Amino acid sequence: MPKHSLRRLMLAKRRALSFLEVEAHSLRIQQSLMDSAEFLRAESLALYAPIHHEVDTAALQRRAFFLGKKVIYPVVDGNKLTFRQIHAASDLENGAFGIKEPGEKNIIHQPETIDIFVIPGVAFDINGRRIGYGKGFYDRTLHLLEGCGRFVGLCYDFQLVDEIVGEPHDVTMDLIFSETRIIRP
Repeated sequence: MPKHSLRRLMLAKRRALSFLEVEAHSLRIQQSLMDSAEFLRAESLALYAPIHHEVDTAALQRRAFFLGKKVIYPVVDGNKLTFRQIHAASDLENGAFGIKEPGEKNIIHQPETIDIFVIPGVAFDINGRRIGYGKGFYDRTLHLLEGCGRFVGLCYDFQLVDEIVGEPHDVTMDLIFSETRIIRP
């Protein structure tokens, strides 16, 4: 299926989820990541602020703060992302595309210093390929770190497909968590 058709289908399925389904599945997915060795040994992690029924990351944020980890969020900066640390959920404010992001007062972290990137997606395949919203921010920003074992995708089971036709600039996930599966491509 072409990327644009798959994107449209997955976004429609995600929009159809009830608040209770999003909450229940998100908690299960986040718990699975929090139980992983990768999360436990990470000293810093970059999260995303969910929109449009994406898998929530609030439990990850709370657990990371509790464990003393650095919690970092992306900020749209031109055609790339800059990553800024927060110290409380209240450090997030409305940013580009209506997505919450840290303000300018928050400390910038270079991508190579971040242990885990939790990356949103519209669809993922079992080989670690991902389709996002089509703007390419994560791909442009993180391409040089690909294959370092740092990229984690969170998705609902229905967002996992057998194969996505990737392009050379697409970053590949190292781990994907859904409510019933952990995929290590």
